[in-house]
Amino acid sequence: MSSSPSFCAIDFGTSNSAVAIPEPESGARAMRLVELEPGHKTMPTAVFYYAEGRHDADGPPRAFGRAAVAAYVDGIDGRLMRSMKSILGSGLIDQTTDVGGGRGAKYSDILSGYLKRLRNRALADGATGALNKLVLGRPVFFVDGEPERDAAAQSSLEAAAHAVGFDEVHFQFEPIAAAFDYESQIDRERIVLVADIGGGTSDFSVVRVGPDRMQRLDRRDDILANHGVHIAGTDFDRHIELASVLREFGYRSLGPVRPDGSAREVPSGVYFDLATWHLINTVYSPGRVAELRSMRSFYADVQQHQRLMTVVEERLGHELAARAEGAKIEVSGGGDALIDLGLIENGLEVRLSEATAVASLDADIGRIVAAGRDTVAQAGLKPEQIDALYFTGGSTGLRLLAERIAADYPAAQQVRGDRFASVATGLGLHAARLFAH
Repeated sequence: MSSSPSFCAIDFGTSNSAVAIPEPESGARAMRLVELEPGHKTMPTAVFYYAEGRHDADGPPRAFGRAAVAAYVDGIDGRLMRSMKSILGSGLIDQTTDVGGGRGAKYSDILSGYLKRLRNRALADGATGALNKLVLGRPVFFVDGEPERDAAAQSSLEAAAHAVGFDEVHFQFEPIAAAFDYESQIDRERIVLVADIGGGTSDFSVVRVGPDRMQRLDRRDDILANHGVHIAGTDFDRHIELASVLREFGYRSLGPVRPDGSAREVPSGVYFDLATWHLINTVYSPGRVAELRSMRSFYADVQQHQRLMTVVEERLGHELAARAEGAKIEVSGGGDALIDLGLIENGLEVRLSEATAVASLDADIGRIVAAGRDTVAQAGLKPEQIDALYFTGGSTGLRLLAERIAADYPAAQQVRGDRFASVATGLGLHAARLFAH
């Protein structure tokens, strides 16, 4: 056994990330989560590029995690990048995007920069040796129904890991990692359905777990089924923003009445882009702004057009998305949320009711619940054969979603893992079994 174990596990999430490293003096068999920021063992998957004047030790002027979000909230001039995982498997990965101050950055380099930050934090928090071996989590599907794009997504993530110093990279499905975390807490064999509902994907796995199985390196026979859909928290945010906030800016509104008494709906493309985090910046290009400015006559209510132009000209799209996300979190346990839009127009606010949220998310939640059913069926089991339902991932905090999933398995024990850290913990357990010789 190496006296200086040099490996880690990274849960690179759509919304939050975490890192597990060997516990000192443990012989690499015990793992712990890295303190990525003071007092926090998870960190928002966010990078903020300052327009000018600030530099960190890694090179370009940027901040990471909560500092990145704070810079944006404080109104500092620059570009906030979130949901970076969503670009994997898309054509954006090789493109260059404007990050402010007349500078551009390739999405692949932004991804590598974030992974480098995680690796550096692991080294600063006590990781030893070269730290060149890695277990990375991945969703069951980066891209639904397109195997070639899914494989390309994993290859891009692996290339980013190699670029920052990881020579040996292994992948493990995120819901399987969550099952390993659950397994460490039980005293008898069970069949568990893991529901890992994060920011970008909703993944399910049926896994046979138990104390007599946990030290086996090859667990293929215990993984009875994997399935998932590319629907999760960021999709919820988009639907809620469209159903509430963006109505005040003209989404689904009608234009002037024509001579025949009919009226056309205002073009919706700009609203879909404003509600999709990694596309918001495309709305700010000079050509797009000029096009939107010329569409004033399309609106029966010109005030809606004026509000839209305030958003694109003052680059407030990310702020609208953040407020929609906050409202989703506020109504997740029941009740209503009041969304303050005074930064656009004095006194402007929107009330989001739980009923509106439920209606806007119903189709997506239905698809997620169906994916869980399909997973159990693929395992050759009936719902009553599931012993436990293990919830992990930030979006499982949405009460109506968790209740809809659980309704299919009334006999199963409901267990809630750490929504943001259980996958990283399980990946760490897997890394220790792989690399601790």
